Amino acid sequence: MAAIVVSLASALVASSSRSSSSLVFAKLRSSSALRVSFAVAPFSSRRGRVMAHTLAQATLGLTLPASIEAPKVSFAAKEIDVTEWKGDILAVGVTEKDMSKDDNSKFENSILKKLDAQLGGLLAEASSEEDFTGKAGQSTVLRLPGLGSKRVGLIGLGQSASTTAAFRGLGEAVAAAAKAAQASDVAIVLASSEGLSAELKLNTATAIASGTVLGLYEDNRYKSESKKPALKSVDILGLGTGPELGKKLKYAEDVSYAVIFGRELVNSPANVLTPAVLAEEASKIASLYSDVLSATILDAEECKKLKMGSYLAVAAASANPPHFIHLCYKPPGGSAKVKLALVGKGLTFDSGGYNIKTGPGCSIELMKFDMGGSAAVLGAAKAIGQIKPLGVEVHFIVAACENMISGTGMRPGDIVTASNGKTIEVNNTDAEGRLTLADALVYACNQGVEKIVDLATLTGACVVALGPSVAGIFTPSDDLAKEVFAASEVSGEKLWRMPLEESYWESMKSGVADMLNTGGRAGGAITAALFLKQFVDEKVQWMHIDLAGPVWNEKKRTATGFGIATLVEWVLKNSS
Repeated sequence: MAAIVVSLASALVASSSRSSSSLVFAKLRSSSALRVSFAVAPFSSRRGRVMAHTLAQATLGLTLPASIEAPKVSFAAKEIDVTEWKGDILAVGVTEKDMSKDDNSKFENSILKKLDAQLGGLLAEASSEEDFTGKAGQSTVLRLPGLGSKRVGLIGLGQSASTTAAFRGLGEAVAAAAKAAQASDVAIVLASSEGLSAELKLNTATAIASGTVLGLYEDNRYKSESKKPALKSVDILGLGTGPELGKKLKYAEDVSYAVIFGRELVNSPANVLTPAVLAEEASKIASLYSDVLSATILDAEECKKLKMGSYLAVAAASANPPHFIHLCYKPPGGSAKVKLALVGKGLTFDSGGYNIKTGPGCSIELMKFDMGGSAAVLGAAKAIGQIKPLGVEVHFIVAACENMISGTGMRPGDIVTASNGKTIEVNNTDAEGRLTLADALVYACNQGVEKIVDLATLTGACVVALGPSVAGIFTPSDDLAKEVFAASEVSGEKLWRMPLEESYWESMKSGVADMLNTGGRAGGAITAALFLKQFVDEKVQWMHIDLAGPVWNEKKRTATGFGIATLVEWVLKNSS
């Protein structure tokens, strides 16, 4: 059977996945404290046994990701005096204004003043000696006698702190400090939280918790040795308690876990994460949430019947066959007022083809991350399956394959035909992602969706334009742009709208086919987006997100999971 429809049939996969990948959520029935436990499970522990048969058959290097026990962190929201808290590290998030001192070199901020008084002035003295001013990125952990906590940490938030990214960064910095000190119990408090509204306090606590979980987790599946984090509990002080905060922390749990899943997909090397294994991971998501998700995996023959000549041309050179992935989410009750599609580029490795990647800056050794768009889409699918929003149907689509070199491969100058009948002259085999997305976008439109967001590590030009931290978005729809920007404000992920300059299409015209697959060097990210636009129905609202920059953290040399949090938030904003 060419098309494989996955439901509840894979009982073994579902049960093993469910036992190790479910995050624990527990609420203490107390007016003064709320506790949430996160089990941050790497997908190696969920997939090692399932992947084993694939690896035993064909994996180059005999590499299998290690099964690593998931670290567990318990979060509690409390309202207590900071001087009375007992544990390993009391971490205080401070702005530059909070660090101001009076003429006697004493803190003016009430919380810092209280802590310093308890410490006999040592906190003010030590912060001056450390030249700590509260700038963003600064942190210092001091071992000072006089408090219930063994150490006091000061974490800089910059001139002011009001964004999701700032508070998530606070959580990440606390996680780093906890790992360095091998701390098991940590409390986090803001030096200035009096002016925060009730809603902002909820969002702040959520961002801190999410940042702590993501900062604590390290992907050590491919290392021969790994150190288990000591952190067991985190108390969030001064930001409220109650059931509403519990819901927010549960949401942070679901999204953080999805981001970790996406990071692990991108981090996995191409000799482990083949198109077949990516499809297997997608199928396991559908099995795990079979009440709301189904999966259809198409092989090359089925794609051929659908006339996906553009996608199949890219896949033709690889010994690893293509797998076209389609997950469909239908809400509980089945009633949906809007249909959405998320389409992700799924090149599990990109050699460039006959236009092979060579020379400094080509980053061929990092081309495992060329499936970062698909990781965002599948990570979002995992979170949506867990959250189960009402009133919205979502299609998650990935045309997974490799772009390799062989005698059967696509050559420069070849003309390929996409599934909407349009012909493409391939003047560069290293502009392959858009060829796979062409057929994926046509397929998405055929599902009857009203809005499509595609995500791809598509162009180096977008990285040149926006740098490594910001994704470029392209859309002819102002309404869709507003929706996605609103979602990114909540997620803290950085997006910038780029122009769809129609006059640039002139450079994409072919003398023998409907279009070329690349134009000139100038405006390369724009012409790539204009190319994709040719494969979207005019009645469908569409956005392209080029995440070639933020998909990867070069400093840490690891994946970021970029896009997942924004996609989940956007889907929820479209639900009833």
